[in-house]
Formats: sequence, C-alpha cells, structure tokens
Amino acid sequence: MKTINTFENKKVLVLGLAKSGQAAAQLLAKLGAIVTVNDGKPFEENPTAQALLAEGIKVICGSHPVELLDEDFELMVKNPGIPYNNVMIKKAIEKGIPVITEVELAYLISESPIIGITGSNGKTTVTTMISTVLNAGGQSALLAGNIGFPASQVAQTSTQNDTLVMELSSFQLMGVSQFHPHIAVITNLMPTHIDYHGSFEEYVKAKWHIQDKMTETDYIVLNAGQTISHQLAEKTKAQVLYFSLNEKVNGAYLYDGKLFYQDDYIMDANQIGVPGSHNIENALATIIVAKLRGIENSYIKEALMTFSGVKHRLQSLGQIEGVSFYNDSKSTNILATQKALSGFNSKNLILIAGGLDRGNEFDELVDDIKGIKLMVIIGQSAPKMIKAAEKAQVNWIEAEDVKAATLKAYQQAQEGDTILLSPANASWDMYKNFEVRGDEFIETFENLK
Repeated sequence: MKTINTFENKKVLVLGLAKSGQAAAQLLAKLGAIVTVNDGKPFEENPTAQALLAEGIKVICGSHPVELLDEDFELMVKNPGIPYNNVMIKKAIEKGIPVITEVELAYLISESPIIGITGSNGKTTVTTMISTVLNAGGQSALLAGNIGFPASQVAQTSTQNDTLVMELSSFQLMGVSQFHPHIAVITNLMPTHIDYHGSFEEYVKAKWHIQDKMTETDYIVLNAGQTISHQLAEKTKAQVLYFSLNEKVNGAYLYDGKLFYQDDYIMDANQIGVPGSHNIENALATIIVAKLRGIENSYIKEALMTFSGVKHRLQSLGQIEGVSFYNDSKSTNILATQKALSGFNSKNLILIAGGLDRGNEFDELVDDIKGIKLMVIIGQSAPKMIKAAEKAQVNWIEAEDVKAATLKAYQQAQEGDTILLSPANASWDMYKNFEVRGDEFIETFENLK
C-alpha cells in the first residue's frame, strides 16, 4: 500500500455502508482522515456501524440528515448503489464537495497494476477467467471490486508483485477521476440500469470512464461484434484490441472452431470448460489480456479447459448417473437464458425456468427452447412460461420451488441428459436473491449425489 497524505486531517463523509463502505471508512481513518459514516439502517440493526464506532469512527444511522453536509466536508465517498439524485449527493455536488466511489481510493493507494473489467454481461466471468489464467501462468492475480472483494480493502495488502483484477460496475465508474488501469476490458454494452442512468447514452458514458486516464502505453479490449465498440475506439488514447466470433481482428478471434490471438493458435473452442457462445467471447477477451501479460499458450489453454464457471453463472456442478447439472441462477432475464441455452444440445436438455412476474411475455425465448426435452416451470411467471413452452411445442411440468423442480427434472432425466437451472426471471417471488435460489439447486444436487 502506498503511503499518501492526501486525506490527512480532511473531513470525509462515507455515505452508505455494506462491504465497500466499511472498507473505505477504515482505509480513510488509517490515512488520517476525519471520517463520518452515514447509513440509512438504524444503529441497533447495523453491526457494521457498531463495529466502526468501536474503532473510533463517527457514525450517524437511521436517516440521511441533509444538514450534516453543513459540517465542511471536503470529500464524499458514496456507496455505488446510491443514485446521484439522492438528496445527500445532490447537496454535496451543489456545495462543490467531490463525490467518489471506493475504487478511486483503491487506485490512489495501490502499489499493484490494475486490470479493469466492465460491461453489461459477462464481466464477473471474464474477471474470474483472467485471474485464473494469470495465476496459472505464475503471476499473482487478486480479485477485487464489484466481484465481492472491496477494492480499497484488497489494495491495502497487495504489492507491486501482484495484479488487481478488478470488476467495475457503471455505478463505481461514475465516481472516479484519477483511476487508471493499464489494461481495460469492456465485454459488451446493452441497455441496462436505465432506471439509474436515465438513458443508454448515459450508461455508456459511465462505462467509458474506465479509460479516461489511459494513455498510448495502455490497452483497451473491445467487442468487435458491436458497432458501438468501433465508435468508442475512435475516442480513446489507449491501444485498441478486439475479440470476435465472426471475423479475424487485431486481437483474438474464433476461426473454423479454433481460438487465435493474432495468427497464433491457442486452443479449440470446444475445449473451453464452460459451454455457450458467450463463454467463447469471454475466453477470447481473457486470451488477449493473458497474451499482453506474457502468459504462455500452454497455461492459457490448461486454465480455460479446467475453468468450471463462476458460482451461479453457468456453473458446472458435476454428474449423477450420467446426468449433468448446471447452475445458472444468475440468469435473471431472457437474454441471459438465451445465451446459456446456446451452449447445450437441445434434445438432451431439461430446463428449469420461471420466477418473478415482471409483466413481460416470453415470446423472445420461444425459438431458443424449441426442441428441448422438457421444461420444469416454477414461480409467479409460470402461466407465461407455460404459454412460451406450448408455442415452442415443448413438454412441460410445474414444480413449487427449485428443490422440487430439480427432483422432478432428475426423475425425468436419462444418461446423457443435462439439467439446467436458467430461470430467465428474477428470484424475488420465492427467494431473497438469485444466490439463495442457486444454493437450493446446489444443495439438492449434493443430496441427490
């Protein structure tokens, strides 16, 4: 960790806790700042706030008093999930108080080079893949950021011999000014979080902050299959490398079932440890980063062949009596499930789907589910999922929850079949989040095994 005096004796307000807020508050206190934490959860229900108070950090909980900002704060570090139309943030901006997120703090103290990964889909998988490949090649890669390890916490103990492989959300990137990765990856850009950003243009603008400080000695990796990537490539000082499923590009590409970096053959596409065309894209992006970091092809190939996915994201659980199980609980929308389905042989596939009814139909899914062996349908959206199954002429049965669905699916399965949980719906009608839903699938698999 770099020793800096930037925050010494400066009054800093940390708005919102959770893991990142706690890490930011502790780091700032260590750097000599006069820290106040403000969190909406009442103090008596807030163990994180209680722990910070015990460390001597001032905490104000239960509400967000706007008058707090009259105390001459010189900086606000906000939780990424808090929107900029929040009254506290609006007043801070009106008063000229800089508002940052904790990934900016991480950059300022980090001795380690940073590889930043963002995008609408696939960023967690790409972040994990890159870390896996770099570590396989003998480099020390540490996961950080939106992947669940607060960047400002990881950066405190990392050294110049490590690399921070950092997943970055649009929310985090809106709060950076000096942040400077040596390599940046944008997996893809889709209209997402429009309720937060207001428009797709503003969402893209937030993502594009990843390269604001990059120079001609840095690299940005973009998806050649998207027109917007080529438009953005004209607006960066960094060297641009592309990945593509459809054409030879300056970077990594799929050609005749094989993955190449420039003209260098790396491996066959069907050797990747996780299925689906989106995972070929993820592997191509990873290959570019690995080659930029000097990793030998044999290590890249071995790591990608044994990569089993990220938990709840097309995660391979294994087999029981020749029946394969995949946990894709993270697929909370139609597009994500379409991508998951692309990796399997339909006639041997049993799909568990359904969940929160958000009012949409599932006509877009009909072509993707045609030919699959069976659908086991759960949740509020079951009537609409059934309608899609019938349009696709797919046999279906209903189940009351994921456990029951998994048991029914296994009863119907034969050797060589695959059972895939890929709901195409959010989980909140039955489960607290997609992780709890996926954990029930995993637990049921383990009990069956």
